[in-house]
Amino acid sequence: MKDPARPPLPNVSVQQLDYLVAAVEAPTFAEAAVGLGVSASALSQGLAELERRVGIDLFEADGRRRMLRPQAEEVLRYAERVLGQTADLARWAQAHREGRTGPLRVGLIDVAAVEHHPEALRAFRRARPDVDLRLTVAPSGELLDRLGRGSLDLAVCVDPEGAGFDAQPLLDEPMAVYAPDEARVGPPEHWGPWVSFPPGSQTRALIAAALRERGAPFEVVADSHQPEVLCEMVRLGIGWTVLPVVQAEKGPAALRRARPEVLVHRRLAAVRRADRPPDPAADALVTTLLDLGPAPPPAAAP
Repeated sequence: MKDPARPPLPNVSVQQLDYLVAAVEAPTFAEAAVGLGVSASALSQGLAELERRVGIDLFEADGRRRMLRPQAEEVLRYAERVLGQTADLARWAQAHREGRTGPLRVGLIDVAAVEHHPEALRAFRRARPDVDLRLTVAPSGELLDRLGRGSLDLAVCVDPEGAGFDAQPLLDEPMAVYAPDEARVGPPEHWGPWVSFPPGSQTRALIAAALRERGAPFEVVADSHQPEVLCEMVRLGIGWTVLPVVQAEKGPAALRRARPEVLVHRRLAAVRRADRPPDPAADALVTTLLDLGPAPPPAAAP
């Protein structure tokens, strides 16, 4: 029996949702149509029908371009979720029909790929040559965005601690304070200025909270997603930084800790969408990451 309290469901199609995401991501509707392999008129008609079925105007004119209306943001997020889950289903069904594993798309932040888990990745490839392992290295925010969209199966990144993801902790990574060679290290209230990760970064928020807890101001004069760039800024005397020990104290040009103790730990985790389909290959890779663990961090420089 139909529930009278339930609103009528809009009869939208996966194709219409695909049109919406493509139209938002492409610079113009014409380029979106080319990317989809359809005519511009077919794209416009599909979007108009989606607007009719949802009952919301999706786009507004901005000069010669069409921009997504603020009230349509939720429709876009829904479209991205549905497309990601539909793509997961298609890959799973194809692999099941053909009796193969298929590709495993894994994203890692740079320190996980280069410092903590390269041996685990090599061991997994040796043990599972049937798996087409495809790796992407990017910041945590980008990896989580791609994971949510369904273009990654697994991400090794800073623990998001948010709804919609399942996270298996891998390690708590020590991070320390580093100063230029010529800097005078006094009490925390005199530390800085800082070079750090960009605004919106989970790691930057963690660093800011830890420094302020110690009474240190957090005035950022330059930022970069790349730890090696931040290291070079410190060597040039542009500012102080907080970085993972394993990256800052590597090689002959290792940075100097302002204080010997660790400032804060950030948790790295193997992250998947909570609504993902079964994936034995991803399960096996997470097990390998846990079994082999990370390389130990270097000892503090004297």
